[in-house]
Amino acid sequence: MTFTDTHTHLDGEEFKADLPDVIGRAKAQGVGRVLVPAIDLKSVDTVLAVCRQFPGYAFPMIGLHPEEVKADWETQLCQLKARFTEASFIAIGEVGLDFYWDRTFEREQLLAFEAQVEWAVETQLPLMIHCRKAQNELLHILKRYEKELSGGVFHCFTGNQKEAEQLLKFERFALGIGGVLTFKSSHLREDLPAVVPLERIVLETDSPYMAPVPHRGERNESAFVRLVLEKLAEVYGVSAEKVAQTTEENVRRIFTKI
Repeated sequence: MTFTDTHTHLDGEEFKADLPDVIGRAKAQGVGRVLVPAIDLKSVDTVLAVCRQFPGYAFPMIGLHPEEVKADWETQLCQLKARFTEASFIAIGEVGLDFYWDRTFEREQLLAFEAQVEWAVETQLPLMIHCRKAQNELLHILKRYEKELSGGVFHCFTGNQKEAEQLLKFERFALGIGGVLTFKSSHLREDLPAVVPLERIVLETDSPYMAPVPHRGERNESAFVRLVLEKLAEVYGVSAEKVAQTTEENVRRIFTKI
């Protein structure tokens, strides 16, 4: 039984001291591959370094995270796009909108996100989308490109049934489900089986953030994605093998370059 961590920041400082051990633990738990998003120009270097260190296991994405969008966003995007030829990037990500803390660069975020959606159309790469407190604005942009996009993942989904149904209207997209599913306060255990087929879910950790129970508060790592898989199996009333098989099929359908 193997499965994929579709979103892990293994290039972060948090893993500098023990990355080979982290990868070893992930493999021991059945993690067959990890997908690593860039968040800005500088992180392209660190993401590519990880993927070159673990070829055929770690796969790179390229994008400008919404929290990294500032006044110089156009320059950043120009420099990012110039790096497309450096590696076989599997997705445009991590991109999106985030109005959770403030809306100082709201206009810039909207413009930067749309530009990167256009990249996804041009390259026919999937999108890895981050969205916090901005779903209406996000959907407004995506609807304009819906027919041209190859697909993608709405990363770190923690919304309600209505929000899930809105996102699932984008038929080539899946919801990324991580450690929040295991939190005592989470309503995902009821909401997901109610409206989301397993065929529309991929597994993720978003490590080093949001570690699942019983590791909540610790550094998250890719090995812990197995706990998400096991909780999904429990709430959907199916075997862990079924969750692994179905989510792997979803990964292969969306990420055609892995």
